[in-house]
Amino acid sequence: MTIRVGINGYGTIGKRVADAVRAQPDMEVLGVAKTRPNFEAERAVAEGYPLYAAVEERVDQFAEAGIDLAGEVEELVDAADVVVDACPSGIGAENKSMYEAHDTPALYQGGEDADLVDVSFNARSNFSDAEGADHVRVVSCNTTGLSRLLAPLREEYGVEKVRATLVRRGGDPAQSSRGPINDTLPDPVTIPSHHGPDVNTIFPDLDIDTLGMKVPATLTHTHSVNVELASDADTEGVRELLEAESRLFVVPERLAIDGSGKLKEFALDAGRPRGDVWENAIWGESITVEGNDLYLFQAIHQESDVVPENVDAIRAVTGAADRAESTATTDESMGVGFDI
Repeated sequence: MTIRVGINGYGTIGKRVADAVRAQPDMEVLGVAKTRPNFEAERAVAEGYPLYAAVEERVDQFAEAGIDLAGEVEELVDAADVVVDACPSGIGAENKSMYEAHDTPALYQGGEDADLVDVSFNARSNFSDAEGADHVRVVSCNTTGLSRLLAPLREEYGVEKVRATLVRRGGDPAQSSRGPINDTLPDPVTIPSHHGPDVNTIFPDLDIDTLGMKVPATLTHTHSVNVELASDADTEGVRELLEAESRLFVVPERLAIDGSGKLKEFALDAGRPRGDVWENAIWGESITVEGNDLYLFQAIHQESDVVPENVDAIRAVTGAADRAESTATTDESMGVGFDI
């Protein structure tokens, strides 16, 4: 059975999810929805995606711009087996009643509140919790990155405590209205940042504290992570464990990638679409175990790391595959994992 997927929102996340869904052997993109005609709407049509108007009152604007529509968003929702809501934060909550009215399961992004949905989702950590759910939230890029890292560590060693400082990009490359411009901001000044509680939507019993900072950069978020392990470990063993995870890229020292700029250049040179880094990029030489404390640095590409998670969530809510089968199919079809 081919899963028919509607994508409501064709911006930073939506266009990436559309391309990832198109690459799957068991899915098709039924269409994408946009609120207004712009370059992304034109690109959607150029890429062959049927385009739907997300706002009824703006249908005429698409015609005036010379962009052909396949219909309005409610038609897309009604015909789809599942909808990926990739709208800006808060809009997903407004759309929920529409999805319910058409009895169509919906996936939301991490900017929505956890209490909006039946389950918050990370493929590596709690795939089965989303099986058959009607409303699933794919957690944010930072929560995705932390959850991917912590899942194998919990399974192998147990985790007593997590402390993480997140140095967050001020905005994505296209977000000209975001900042800071020339500043370093505690974000928030209070502790913890929202990231720790968000990780608890995946691991409710995890003891985790997080601090956030925002800096004038667009490339990635960078995490400084300290994990207090519950059992004996050594640096080599932890590194081997993390290297075995398909969505963790332990950056070899020989590549001389010393920051996010070179990481993105590496991804572009490797032929990644849009220079995307779907994996956590963990600097191998940073992995250090002292006693029961593990330390490392990792980079999280905020524009793309949740994309394979959305694909897996589609299979979870439709019951199309279990975790192992779904993640293997997603990784192979998208090309997750660098050939080095």
